[in-house]
Amino acid sequence: MTLDAHIVARRGSFETDLTLAAEAGSVVALLGPNGSGKTTALDAIAGLLPLHAGHVRVGGRTWADDSTGLPAQERSTGLVAAQHLLFPHLSALENVAFGPRSRGMRRAPARERAQQELDALGIGDLAERRPAGLSQGQSQRTALARALATDPDVLLLDEPLSALDPTTRAEVRAVLAHRLAEFDGVTVLVTHDPLDALTLSDHLVFIAEGRVVQSGSPADVIARPRDAYVAHVVGLNLYPGDPLDHSSVSTVLGQVVTSGVDHEGPTWITFAPSAVSLYPELPLGSPRNAFHTTVTAIEVLGQLARVRLATDDGQPVVAEVTTTSVANLRLQTGSRIWATVKATEVSAYPA
Repeated sequence: MTLDAHIVARRGSFETDLTLAAEAGSVVALLGPNGSGKTTALDAIAGLLPLHAGHVRVGGRTWADDSTGLPAQERSTGLVAAQHLLFPHLSALENVAFGPRSRGMRRAPARERAQQELDALGIGDLAERRPAGLSQGQSQRTALARALATDPDVLLLDEPLSALDPTTRAEVRAVLAHRLAEFDGVTVLVTHDPLDALTLSDHLVFIAEGRVVQSGSPADVIARPRDAYVAHVVGLNLYPGDPLDHSSVSTVLGQVVTSGVDHEGPTWITFAPSAVSLYPELPLGSPRNAFHTTVTAIEVLGQLARVRLATDDGQPVVAEVTTTSVANLRLQTGSRIWATVKATEVSAYPA
């Protein structure tokens, strides 16, 4: 079962125009800022939004093209959104059985299929509980079970974990990853969370203003982001530039010395926040790249802190240091600080 889609769809004056392709058993994650067209693409696959042009083909069967389309109920899809939307008067088992029963399965086989799916998601012992007796994480697993119990060709997940608290989210993410690994169909996941995308998907598609700005495997995208939003999601500093010689690049940060430049023409340079060191005074001798900056924000992440900086020219730089360093340097918003990066930590590649 494969997904082959060229989606040209409109909502008001906004147009989405993107191509998606996926093999059976794979998970494709769509990422992008709010209003970029992610949910529009999902709705077009599901049949909730007509195509203006293009096509949606699943397993060689045309679900939609620019002239016609199968209604949503005739498409083999399962949809799970952030809000689980369970029927409050039905037990978890009957909620899940509703999916296959709505597709014509008799009650007893549907209940048996529902129990199998609840068991697979680790909540089989909660089958008789109604939604009011389930936690948020249990409710979301039930909604996922309902979608999977129909054995869809395409599973559509629209921010399925976003309404969960961090602890529950981690638990459900782990269960979801295990279940998706056994799913034979194609999964399309819409998310804002880079951890969801990186841990659940085989292929990342980044969308901005209705267009694909970068796609590839998680490893490829992390190694070479080509868009500011992509770099933000994967946690890297990214800047455009032009090579000056075999080791340095002219960028918006000024001249940056890199680990090596083996090409000509427009270039991206990138370095990890963890490669950025902070000093109260300009250090002597070691780093080849030093920028005088102002602290704009500090985010504490356990024992680490993400320090957002702006150079004197207003260019953003992100550093990741220990909370001990933050305390020792007495960092706060407005602090003036030197940020340095060793040349060996800076990668350069063609734009």
